[in-house]
Amino acid sequence: MKISAVFAGLMLIGMSHAETTYIHAGTLLDVPGKSPKSNQTLIIKDGVIDSVQAGFVVSEEADVKHVDLKHAFVMPGMMDMHVHISGERSDNSFQQGMTMSDELQAFRIAHYGMKTLKTGFTTVRDVGSRSQSMYAYRDAVNRGWIDGPRVIAAGGVGITGGHADVSGLKPDLMEFYTDRSICDGPYDCRRATRDAIKYGADLIKITSTGGVMTVRATGTGQQMEMDELKEVVLAAKRMGRKVASHAHAEDGIIAALEAGVHSIEHGSYAGPKSHKLFKKTGAYLVPTLLAGHTVVKMAKETDILAPAVKAKALRVGHDMQGNFIKSYKAGVKIAFGTDSGVSKHGDNMQEAILMSEAGMPNMEVLKSATVHGADLIDMNKQLGTLEQGKLADIIAMPNSPIDDIKALLDVTFVMKGGKIYKD
Repeated sequence: MKISAVFAGLMLIGMSHAETTYIHAGTLLDVPGKSPKSNQTLIIKDGVIDSVQAGFVVSEEADVKHVDLKHAFVMPGMMDMHVHISGERSDNSFQQGMTMSDELQAFRIAHYGMKTLKTGFTTVRDVGSRSQSMYAYRDAVNRGWIDGPRVIAAGGVGITGGHADVSGLKPDLMEFYTDRSICDGPYDCRRATRDAIKYGADLIKITSTGGVMTVRATGTGQQMEMDELKEVVLAAKRMGRKVASHAHAEDGIIAALEAGVHSIEHGSYAGPKSHKLFKKTGAYLVPTLLAGHTVVKMAKETDILAPAVKAKALRVGHDMQGNFIKSYKAGVKIAFGTDSGVSKHGDNMQEAILMSEAGMPNMEVLKSATVHGADLIDMNKQLGTLEQGKLADIIAMPNSPIDDIKALLDVTFVMKGGKIYKD
C-alpha cells in the first residue's frame, strides 16, 4: 500500500466533524490553473466537499452553518513542501539544541505548526526533523488530538561529514550527537533508509550535495556517491516511500535525478543538463527562494552565521532566484517550498512573492502550492483542488492573488478538513 493511502486513512480516522457547512464564495478558484468562478457555494459534509453549486445556495436545515465569503477570493489551502517546523534559525539556535528536551520541542513544533496553519498552509512536508517529536506531532494532528497543518514527515539519510551530519561543535559533542541516519557506502545507506522508515518516516530526505548552513567549508557540490544515492532510492522504493534530495550544485542535482529521486530541494544551480533530466524523470523542483533571501539578509545584517556559512550564503542566496526562473522556463515542474525554519514560521507566503518577482506567472505560483504539491505527496485525489469528494482545505482573502500575489499576505479565512481555524 502506498504511503499516501495509509496517511489518508489515518487522517480520516482523526476527523470528528459531523456537520454541514455552506460557504458562499464571491470568487472561487476551485482548480488552480483554470479561470476562477463567480458566486459559488461550497457544500461541505463531514470535512469533505459534497458539491460545488452555482449561486449562493441557502439550506433551511437548522444545524447547517453558513459562511459568508461573498466578497472574498476563495481557493484551496496552500501546501508547503519544504519546512522544518521543529525549530527556527536564531542567534541562540545551538544553545536551544543543547538544552531543549524532546518534550519541550514537541510543544514548540505545535506552536510553529499553528502559526503556519493560520497563515494559510493546511499541508506541509517537514524534511528535516530527527527526533520522534515530529512523528508524534504528525500522528496527534491526524488523530484530532491537537490542531495543526497536515504533516508529511521525512526521515533523513546523510553521509559522514556531509550536510545532514552534525557540524559546528567540538569533537566529543559531534560524536555524541551524530545521528543513526548517518551512513557511508551503499549498504550502510540501505540500512539507514530502512531504519528511518521503521521509526516513522513518510518519505526519505537525502543530501546529495553540501549545504549552505553546514558549519564547515566543504562547498555545495556533490557529496553522496552514486552507489549510495541509488541504494537509498531503491531501498525506499521497496518500502513504498519517495525520496527528496537537497541539492545545490548541478553535479549533485544530476546524480540525484539519475538515481531516481522524486524532488530536488533548492536546485540552486540547475542548468540545461539537469533540466532535461527533470523533464525525463518527472521530478519536481522545490526552489526555496525564501531561504536564499533570508540567508543573504542574515549574512549582511547580523553576526548569526559562522564565516564558513556566511560565504556560502552570500554566493548561493544571490544566485537562487535567477536560476529558478530559468528552470521554470525550461519546463521543469515546480512545487512550492520555503525552507521555513531558516526563515521565520508564518512568513511562508513570502516565497510566493519571490517566485512572482522572479517572473513566474501568479497563477502558476498558486498551482505550485496546490495542484503540484498534492501530486508530489500522492494526495491529488484528496487535496489540491476544491472539487466534489476532496477534503475541505480552504482559504480566503479579500483580494485576488492572481491580480496581485501580495494578496496572499492577508489570508482571513482558513479551513482544514472542514474545521475552521481562522474566520
